[in-house]
Amino acid sequence: MTQREQHRSQLSYLEYCNEHDFDGMASFYTSTIKVNEVPKEPAAVAAQFAPLFSAFPDWHWEIRNLVVDGDYIAGHFAVTGTHLGAFQGIDATGRRVTISEFSLYRVEDSKFAEVWDLADMDAVMRQIGRG
Repeated sequence: MTQREQHRSQLSYLEYCNEHDFDGMASFYTSTIKVNEVPKEPAAVAAQFAPLFSAFPDWHWEIRNLVVDGDYIAGHFAVTGTHLGAFQGIDATGRRVTISEFSLYRVEDSKFAEVWDLADMDAVMRQIGRG
C-alpha cells in the first residue's frame, strides 16, 4: 500500500468512525488487532465506542495532523462532542467537550494490525463536571 493509499484509507476509516458505524470500523482491523498492546477481536474494538457514542451522539474526530511512514500512520485529532447521555456515572449535562487524541497505527495487508491510542479522557471528565 502506497503512502497515498494509506492516507486515503485513514480518511475512509475516520468517516466510519464519525458515522459511528461499528461494522465499517471493524472492517479496517485485522482478525486480531492489538490495541495498546492488548489483542482484541475487531467487533470488540468497535463496540468499546458504544458507551461513548451513546453519551456523546455527535462525537466527532477531525484530523489536525496525519503522517504516513512505511507501515505506520500517525494521527493527531481534535475530538468534539456534546454530553447528551449518561457517561461514567454523570448524567447528561449538555456541555460541549473538546479534547486532543493521538493514535499510531501499524498497517498489515491494508488493515490496522496494531494501534496505540492516547485520548485525554480526563479532560472529558473535567469538562462534564468531574475532576
